[in-house]
Amino acid sequence: MGEAVLARESSGVRTHSQAILPMIQELLAQAGIGLRQCDAIAFGAGPGSFTGVRTACGIAQGLAFGAALPVLPLVTLAAMALACHRETGATEILTVLDARMGEVYWAQYHYANGLQVLAEAALCAPGALAPLARERPLTACGNGLSAYPQAFAQQPFASGARADIMPHAREIALLGQIELAAGAGLAAAAAQPLYLRNKIAFTSSERLAINAAKAGA
Repeated sequence: MGEAVLARESSGVRTHSQAILPMIQELLAQAGIGLRQCDAIAFGAGPGSFTGVRTACGIAQGLAFGAALPVLPLVTLAAMALACHRETGATEILTVLDARMGEVYWAQYHYANGLQVLAEAALCAPGALAPLARERPLTACGNGLSAYPQAFAQQPFASGARADIMPHAREIALLGQIELAAGAGLAAAAAQPLYLRNKIAFTSSERLAINAAKAGA
């Protein structure tokens, strides 16, 4: 459909695995094409929730196998950075995503006729986040900023931060178009989620210790 971007959005996180295939069918019907007429399947590979990135990768692989299409695993933080640029015009962008367990995923980008990665996606405690120094002020975005407001309150990028900007399928599609043109498509079997953490939950004893520490604070 030329330069038009069609998208669907669901707020029911717990039902994404059930809702995503019907939404894909709706989009294809709206576009007037079949899955095999697509050029590739792009998906947010992470970082993000363990279940979310596995679901995204699994569905993308299944569709790609069935339609004999290449896949494009994309960094969700890059999608956030593109959304931030499109909404604010920012060119120096810091993305901060809540990773739970007292940590954040983050990356840093520069926009000049496309996104340039300055700091690759990483995982750290909010207080340990140290963006690269740049000549122009950083525009920060992502829900990690609102999840740990005290950790970022004194940072220069706290002013004007956009905690509401999050990864969206629209930006995944736009990034996918760029990556496909650059020859970045992979065979479906080669697609993998981007994990930055091996541990995905606290044990019962760790939760008790954390709660006790909070109660004593």
